Amino acid sequence: MQEQDSIRHAAHAAKVDRLSDAPEAPEVPGAAGVAEAAEAAEAAEAAETLEPTKAAEVIESAGAAEGVEASETEKAAEPHGESTIAVIAAIIANIAIGVVKFIASAISGSSAMFSEGIHSIVDSGNGLLVLFGIHRAKKPADPTHPFGHGKELYFWTMVVAILIFAMGGGVSIWEGIQAIKSVGPDTKLGDPTVAYIVLGISMLIEGFSWTVAVKQFNLARGKMSPLKFIKEAKDPSLYTVVLEDSAAELGLLFAFLGLFFGHLFNNPYLDGIAAVLIGVLLASVATILLRETKGLLIGEGLNMAEVGEIQQIVEADPAIDRCGRVLSMYMGPENLVITIDAGFKSGITSDEVLEAIDRVEKKIFARFYQAKSVFIEAENRKTVQAQHDAFEMLNNNVSLEDRFFSGS
Repeated sequence: MQEQDSIRHAAHAAKVDRLSDAPEAPEVPGAAGVAEAAEAAEAAEAAETLEPTKAAEVIESAGAAEGVEASETEKAAEPHGESTIAVIAAIIANIAIGVVKFIASAISGSSAMFSEGIHSIVDSGNGLLVLFGIHRAKKPADPTHPFGHGKELYFWTMVVAILIFAMGGGVSIWEGIQAIKSVGPDTKLGDPTVAYIVLGISMLIEGFSWTVAVKQFNLARGKMSPLKFIKEAKDPSLYTVVLEDSAAELGLLFAFLGLFFGHLFNNPYLDGIAAVLIGVLLASVATILLRETKGLLIGEGLNMAEVGEIQQIVEADPAIDRCGRVLSMYMGPENLVITIDAGFKSGITSDEVLEAIDRVEKKIFARFYQAKSVFIEAENRKTVQAQHDAFEMLNNNVSLEDRFFSGS
């Protein structure tokens, strides 16, 4: 029984022969849910039919396949590891200085320092929520969530954005307005010495956290520009910490300037204005996060250039005449689902169709390591040609979305 289990695992890892004549939804190792159960059952049948002398060959070939896939998996897993390091560093930094800012605010009477204390506490909670989202997103697929739980990260990132907007931006703006309204003829500024010390220490600690976050961010984005990476990244944890830490450093600068010029010109209004500016800054960061996370939560797919690559892969196969509509969606940062309409050449057998599907799947999995499920459907030539032409026109910035997605 143990020998059969090892053979079954090897057969599954190596993606052994399709033994059923009925078309199956193509899957890759690591996918879960109903489709995986069906594939595992097929692999088990294959393992049971193998002779002991061939078992070693299957296991050996599986090992080679796993070696190739392992490198891709490690490559895909790197961003999560890097983003986790940045998140943990940010949490430690914010907890270390959050309480101290409130103490300094109480001593100096600075509204801007109070806003910065709120900022640090909110950021600490947000970091914990991002870590929670990363953890939840790794849950395996189940019958009720056949494509996994990857979108949990998108949900919790949106919660973070809402908290930054409401508790960070909203409370800071309210505190600043209250400080401005409370200024009177008898208003006296408190001793700023403690506030200056806390601001200096906070800048150093936040600077360390920001340096770690930027380092991981740059590793993840490679040669892509920061703005383009934020727009196209499918893992919001890679840039959430960078945005938060950048806002923290700018917020500290606003607090310092408000405190410094307020005492320099003996103008208590400047401290309140600095608090309002900190609130506006936090609200702006939250707006960016909300906009990007909304797209991921609704469902983003491959960009037009990547869809074009898939078309080239499909049409390069000798058994396929034309590639039609290509639909895709990220169910999580590392869980991409792709569906393809393909027009096969006349005169080929059903076995040749299945072999062509296998070849195309392998090439797509090799090119897009995030892909976990690829579904290829045979479609009539007229429909496929219309879909192909529509994509070409869309790619040339012609607005034919309705035609492209209608399937006609």
